[in-house]
Amino acid sequence: MQQILALSRCAVIVRHRFEINLDDASMEHGSQIELRELVPQPRRGSESAAQLITAGRPLFRADLSDRLSDEPGSYGVAHFHPEFSNNEPCPRVWDAALTASPWDWLRDQVASVGAVSGRPAWPLDPADAHELSGLAETVVTMARQFAPERCRSAAECYQLTRDARESVQLMIEYLRRPDLLDTQWVSPWREVA
Repeated sequence: MQQILALSRCAVIVRHRFEINLDDASMEHGSQIELRELVPQPRRGSESAAQLITAGRPLFRADLSDRLSDEPGSYGVAHFHPEFSNNEPCPRVWDAALTASPWDWLRDQVASVGAVSGRPAWPLDPADAHELSGLAETVVTMARQFAPERCRSAAECYQLTRDARESVQLMIEYLRRPDLLDTQWVSPWREVA
């Protein structure tokens, strides 16, 4: 399940995220907030025809997550990716303020369109930047729906991330220590579609 807040030239995509650490098979889940550029598409059909909307290049991602083994709501693995190379995120960036108060941190990021802690603002169309900064509370409300403490079982986590089944299957395939994997927890993602 994903929720998308689309402006004229950018979109915020919010979802529940599930990830398996390839080194130790620990599992993380929580809110993922991604800022994407909307790619202009050629007009199609009549004046009333539905138009194609494509969320293309990623500009920013925040993962407000817990390890499944941690106390729900501890946000011990909350991190962000301020840059992307094509579609690949930069290494995780940690911020004590993010772990201490994830929703305030997210609100500040969106309200400042990324220009916090000496970082440059996100490269957005000026009108979109202005509009997005006023939607900080809306983005936080959307993200809170996917908070790790709201997901209490493997079935619920799978239901929220079933569209990411192939990614989870790749994580399982690439595990360096598959013997550490909680196979019961990941069984919904392992089933054939």
